[in-house]
Amino acid sequence: MIIVQAPLRISFFGGGTDFPNYYLAEGGCALSSTINKYIYIVIKPRYDSIIRICYTQTEMVDDVNHIQHELIREALKKTNIHSGVEITTMGDIPAGSGLGSSSTVTVGALCAMYAYNGESVTAERLSRESCEIEIDTLGKPIGVQDQYIAAYGGLRFFEFKRYGDITNTKISLDPTIFQRFNENLILFFSGLTRRSETVLDEQNMNVNHNFRVLRKMKEIAYTAKEEFSKGNIDEIGNLLHESWLLKKQLAANISNDQIDEWYSIAMRAGALGGKITGAGGGGFLLLYVPQEKRRVVQSALSHLKELPFHLEQDGTKVIFNYRPC
Repeated sequence: MIIVQAPLRISFFGGGTDFPNYYLAEGGCALSSTINKYIYIVIKPRYDSIIRICYTQTEMVDDVNHIQHELIREALKKTNIHSGVEITTMGDIPAGSGLGSSSTVTVGALCAMYAYNGESVTAERLSRESCEIEIDTLGKPIGVQDQYIAAYGGLRFFEFKRYGDITNTKISLDPTIFQRFNENLILFFSGLTRRSETVLDEQNMNVNHNFRVLRKMKEIAYTAKEEFSKGNIDEIGNLLHESWLLKKQLAANISNDQIDEWYSIAMRAGALGGKITGAGGGGFLLLYVPQEKRRVVQSALSHLKELPFHLEQDGTKVIFNYRPC
């Protein structure tokens, strides 16, 4: 039996510039971090040739091509596993919440299946093959940052090159500053879940009309990287606000009147900035709030459920590997 722990993520800056039809033209970047909320993937052998998949549904098939869960199906095909396994996925957070759960499932599934085959693969390979499954094979209208941050973990700055290469740098902060940054972040669940593809389809189709906005969002991401290097973490809050105003221009359904109202309440109560995580349209509202204003903001949005969390240093990893003799 193999158990893999794959972390969910928060994307702070640069989302949208990681779409291939943008970064292959102008280059992109993203600043993201994994958090201590996870998708768990369990894989074990069966006594027969059936494939059993358990998630919100249960599937039992005798042919990998008949699996309805497309991410698991394509990961099995990628790793050449065709029969006689049971796979279970479990998540700390519901799907459609804007924390990168779909890509995390893909990365985690590949990691688990390679471990099942006795292979240890790099984060780079997990990232690349997850992108191949989601973007090339399944044609999803998404970017590439979620796969990479789920595989590598930590607080990282990614650059997406015009010639296709993707590089990343781990952002190292003084432990005291890192703790203060972490403590200044608050996540509230909007109560709204959605299929990210409904938001990303429009954003993807609008890329050619949004180059000006995406360039500015890219500039802000580079500025945020510099502010981190200086330890100016309160400036990150201000940059989040500036970037959120730009992100809302990428597609009509990224925000709505209710989200805008919650955000305005938080800003009046003392937040420096924030955003809806992920594609938008629902999920979690991320806010950067100085400690002296934290209780005021929490009280102002007390009708929303807060999700306690902290930033995670690790990426996707095997946490249990038992092979009976």
